[in-house]
Amino acid sequence: MILKTKQEKSALKIGIIGCGNMGGGMVAQLAGAGMDVSCFDPDMDTRARMQTNGATVFDNVQDMVAGQLVIILSLPKAQIVEAVMVEIAARIETGAIVLDTSTSTPATSQAMAALGQKHGFDFVDGPVSGGPAAANSGTMTMLLAGQPSAIDRLRPVTDVLTAKTVMVGASGAGHAAKIANNMLCAANLVLVAEAVRMCEAAGVAPDGLLEGVNAGSGRSGVSEVNFPKWVLNGAFDSGFTMGLMRKDVGLALELAQQTGVNLDGFAGIADVWLNQSTQIDDSADFNEITRHGAET
Repeated sequence: MILKTKQEKSALKIGIIGCGNMGGGMVAQLAGAGMDVSCFDPDMDTRARMQTNGATVFDNVQDMVAGQLVIILSLPKAQIVEAVMVEIAARIETGAIVLDTSTSTPATSQAMAALGQKHGFDFVDGPVSGGPAAANSGTMTMLLAGQPSAIDRLRPVTDVLTAKTVMVGASGAGHAAKIANNMLCAANLVLVAEAVRMCEAAGVAPDGLLEGVNAGSGRSGVSEVNFPKWVLNGAFDSGFTMGLMRKDVGLALELAQQTGVNLDGFAGIADVWLNQSTQIDDSADFNEITRHGAET
């Protein structure tokens, strides 16, 4: 059922755990849509900001989840997802849905789905793309995996948060697809940067090169969005860090090892991110990987 009226929307109680760049944007979007939003974040200043965004703020995560119909996780990594879920599982309402928008792992999602079955709630993996700007404008892309009935019940929430949703399969499939997506993004950043440098040396301006690439088969999200929006203008302010992408590169290598898949083509790219570019701090914008190799 799609909730349309303000009264219907306010009846949908939503709790959000983790209110940083992504979770904070989701809090603002849902509260702005007239929904009853509660949240928890371990940082006191972040909790204060969420209160100004219209959320009811809790300083205890267990108290926050009680009574919520939908719980959204926006957490840094799989280990934290698992730790939080173990802490709150017994307090989650029977019939509730947990939507994990973190970049986690397939194995973690499958384990948390099993935990949900034990306690009577659904666990859906729904990692997102688009960065903080999309979270703050309700234009994220979300990869959804889990029970189709639970995903359908989430529609009033995902309609507010996203411009596009893709159902990719059973529990864990969403996080596997997100790892693959970020793996390709990491590779394309390095490869487009090399293509730009090669053509600049041959006398081709970056703008002209990208116009040509984006009209052809070599185009990608990196060539169409990242380079004009954050790289060529020197902005480097996407809101996603080198450290986060390095984590995601590591997740791709781990998933390949677990599944027995050879990633020879990606190995060199991974080495650039993890070993060759240590002069770029983890706190820097992830698009700054394009500066690696510019001095050679």
